[in-house]
Amino acid sequence: MYFEELFIIGAFVFFIYLYRNYKGENVGKYVVDQAQSMYDKFSPYSFKVVREKTKQLGQDYTPRQYALQVSVFASFAAVISYLYFYNLIISIVYALIAVSFVPYLAYLRYKKIYSEFLFEQIQVYTSNTIMEFATTQSFVKALEGVANSGVLEDPVLSDVRQMINMSYDNGTIDEALDYMSKLYPYYIVKNMHQLFLQITKEGAQNSADSLENMQQDIDMLVESVYRDRIERASFHKSFLQFGIMLYLLVMLVQYLLGRETYLVLLQRWYIQFLMHFVLIVNTYFLLKGEKYYNENVGAE
Repeated sequence: MYFEELFIIGAFVFFIYLYRNYKGENVGKYVVDQAQSMYDKFSPYSFKVVREKTKQLGQDYTPRQYALQVSVFASFAAVISYLYFYNLIISIVYALIAVSFVPYLAYLRYKKIYSEFLFEQIQVYTSNTIMEFATTQSFVKALEGVANSGVLEDPVLSDVRQMINMSYDNGTIDEALDYMSKLYPYYIVKNMHQLFLQITKEGAQNSADSLENMQQDIDMLVESVYRDRIERASFHKSFLQFGIMLYLLVMLVQYLLGRETYLVLLQRWYIQFLMHFVLIVNTYFLLKGEKYYNENVGAE
């Protein structure tokens, strides 16, 4: 117990130090800003891209929401780990570990939002290009019409303009289509580009029917993707409930054995090892589920 009390006193002194040295500032805001600065320094470029786009879309969490998330994670981890080990130091360690996962979960959320945004932009790109082509009968003119219509946003807008420049520079659309297909490997993009190549090079007959069929394929894909989002959200809710129940199984074990018997067993190192293993496996299970829920949204 002496070590636990010493640890608490040390944490309290550290908080007072922060408060006294950053008087006039919000200590919580200072800690968040410092953590964000370090994470920005070492985070991958893709994280910065998706976070910036999330901010532009107005879907980023506020500092208050992040603070609430940190508080919930720390409190939940501390309570659950205390129910497993009845040790304050272990609970604090688990609480800190839980808080360290907040940036990773934020990254997964950013990727989900960014993936949904890209898919919507690709939907707009393919649909509008088909409609423009039906009028102009020129792929490059169709791209120019879509780029100037104001319906696209970066990065898709910049890539469409790059396609236009490549088409004029090369005198052919081959390289431009290949460029876009590699950047956005959706099968609707690949199929649409293949159709335009066929129409342009082979002078395919009944192009209007082909374009109409392609538009129907896009509509069907969009419908299936949005249906998948609804199913994912329903699965996500049930998954989290199940994951939390797995953590609470330790209460059932204590009820069956009796709390006194459980505490005696907990003094054995292999029982403690087993309890740590159960916590880690449950956490890994939840993180894998979160990764599945937030990744590849709109992918085919």
